[in-house]
Amino acid sequence: MSKDRRIKSNYFIMKIDRGALALILLLALVMESIGMEKQEAINYPSARREAVIDDFFGTKVSDPYRWMENPAAPDTQAWVEAENQITQSYLEKIPSRPEIEKRLTTMWDFPKYGVPTKEGGRYFFSKNDGLQNQSVLYWQKSLDSDPQVLLDPNKLSEDGTAALTNQAFTNDGKYLAYGISRHGSDWQEIKIRNVETGEDFADAIQWCKFAGIAWKHDNSGFFYNRFPEPGDKPLEAQNFYNKVFWHKLGTPQSGDVLVYERPDKKDFTFSPFLTEDGKYLILYVHYSDYASNRIYCREVESGAPFQLLLDEGDAQYDFVGNAGPVFYILTDKDAPRSRIVAIDIHHPEKESWKEILPQQEDILSSAAIVNHQLAVNFLKDAHDVLKMYTLEGKFLREIEMPAVGSLGGISGKEDDPEMFFAFTSFLYPTTIYRYLIDQNELSVFRQPEVQFDFSNYETKQVFYHSKDGTRIPLFITHKKGLTLDGGNPTLLYGYGGFDISMTPGFSLSRLIWLEQGGIYAVAVLRGGGEYGREWHQAGMFEKKQNVFDDFIAAGEWLVENKYTNPAKLAINGGSNGGLLVAACLLQRSDLFGAVVCQVPVTDMLRFQKFTVGQFWTGEYGDAEKSAEQFRYLFKYSPLHNVKTCVEYPPLLITCADTDDRVAPAHSKKFAATLQANAIGVNPILLRVDTKAGHGAGKPTAKVIEEQSDIYAFLFKQFDMEMN
Repeated sequence: MSKDRRIKSNYFIMKIDRGALALILLLALVMESIGMEKQEAINYPSARREAVIDDFFGTKVSDPYRWMENPAAPDTQAWVEAENQITQSYLEKIPSRPEIEKRLTTMWDFPKYGVPTKEGGRYFFSKNDGLQNQSVLYWQKSLDSDPQVLLDPNKLSEDGTAALTNQAFTNDGKYLAYGISRHGSDWQEIKIRNVETGEDFADAIQWCKFAGIAWKHDNSGFFYNRFPEPGDKPLEAQNFYNKVFWHKLGTPQSGDVLVYERPDKKDFTFSPFLTEDGKYLILYVHYSDYASNRIYCREVESGAPFQLLLDEGDAQYDFVGNAGPVFYILTDKDAPRSRIVAIDIHHPEKESWKEILPQQEDILSSAAIVNHQLAVNFLKDAHDVLKMYTLEGKFLREIEMPAVGSLGGISGKEDDPEMFFAFTSFLYPTTIYRYLIDQNELSVFRQPEVQFDFSNYETKQVFYHSKDGTRIPLFITHKKGLTLDGGNPTLLYGYGGFDISMTPGFSLSRLIWLEQGGIYAVAVLRGGGEYGREWHQAGMFEKKQNVFDDFIAAGEWLVENKYTNPAKLAINGGSNGGLLVAACLLQRSDLFGAVVCQVPVTDMLRFQKFTVGQFWTGEYGDAEKSAEQFRYLFKYSPLHNVKTCVEYPPLLITCADTDDRVAPAHSKKFAATLQANAIGVNPILLRVDTKAGHGAGKPTAKVIEEQSDIYAFLFKQFDMEMN
């Protein structure tokens, strides 16, 4: 408490009479007796500070906890263990914690299906019976035949931390190349399985991360991309110098043939795939600029150099399909809301492009060719709309969705009469639909049965204005008949970056919050892809503060419109969203009553030095490249903007020890800095998971455990109980 506040408080106490003071003391005793006593101060583990100073264009910046960047160091491991002990001790004492986990486990226990794909007359799909740690891959000869297990990742590890993270079938559906990652790592090993027999070949492909797999149609082998073998390059280059190789089926990886590399562009990564007719090998070329990519191609059987078809790095280009040498490309080139063009690769000059579907009022988000028609997904105010067009761009029909929500995983072949996709929304569990195109017939193919009465809840979309007047969408979900008295516990979620759109989606764990009277809100922030290229760019580089302003304005709107108040408003985000909530926590600590910050990026001066951070410089910038970039990164970098003598809201930071996407050092250094500088008794907790990565492939048991901890933490801060 500041000196001024203490003086005002003392003055107030002197003014009240003794009877009132006795009443206040009695009330305090009553509150303590019913468990509403104040939080006790936590004795955090000691973290030594070292004299590490960096010079950025004349500005000296201290980094006292740099030793935590080495996860294998004994001091780091001891400190993390001590932090975990404090966090688990805190969470275990929360009375509602066991009930939350029990309820989540009950709700989680129902079959969940993935979108089926069809290869060579076989259907392939994933299914989780309910509480299996990993979904199982099945195949069946027809939609009515009995499914057969093709691959069960649960049998690959005792603790369920081996996950299927990649799969590519041959054109005839005879073979499967699949990637397995362990402990949540982005690194994967590629194996090959005979679909009919269920047996694996001896082939094993290593050093793959975010790998594309492109089978030749004669099943002789596949093209794939990988990073250098350990030892080929220094450690700091482990995520550079991506290359494309050809692997012949039944041979060791040591005999794989180099197909393409760009040693002059070490940050280029390649993702190979074949056109559906099997004629062309295409490379998606990605690098640090998330606003653009490149496309190279050549005939599969040709040994000629790749044609650098779209190599300007001036826009995003997505391959939709082809009719021989004519490629259908979805692009935001000269169309910030995107369009579809046809490019004859023999005449690729821009003046020869043919516009198939021009830019619309809504964002053209994705497209696929199915049954010789274009299935086009539009984004309208951050929710999906599906329309069908001819290959010449003539509108045919809109496929009506059951609610305002999100589409995913459109699956179908260019000459197939059927199409599958997933649909989901905040109150609509992920459901698989089948669409018969010629009959214009949409039907539910797989529908989950969740033990929850959705009819008692509602979702609405509102719009508010950010600090600079920009109109921002906000989704709000809660029980019907909600009283707007300013006292409802509210959880506000956001992301705002990397051109990723925050459309309505279903979460089982969120139901715990809703059924106990909580409000769930999702702010559609600049930096995402919801309104096209310009919306994304308005939240990049030096404009990143727009994203924080948008999120803060969402919190202010919820308070002003009596949904909640600052003491009952929690914020949550992960990865780039973890950066978001960390920055907003520091900039407006008075606006929030609790913060859950998951796998965050917090060190904006050194993020490019860890894991795949170098690929984010096209979104954030690089503090070492120029004084200008240093200045705007330093201005909002959470690690470097922690203030002394500030009582921050209760905070739970989560990360994982084997996260090789966002290094756990971000979370550790941020937690240590906050614990060393903050005042008051509000908890600042760090939860470091083991044998877990950034989130993909996390076992069901670990997901339920983590979500139970998160909601128990929130329930405690807001005096909520399980009813």
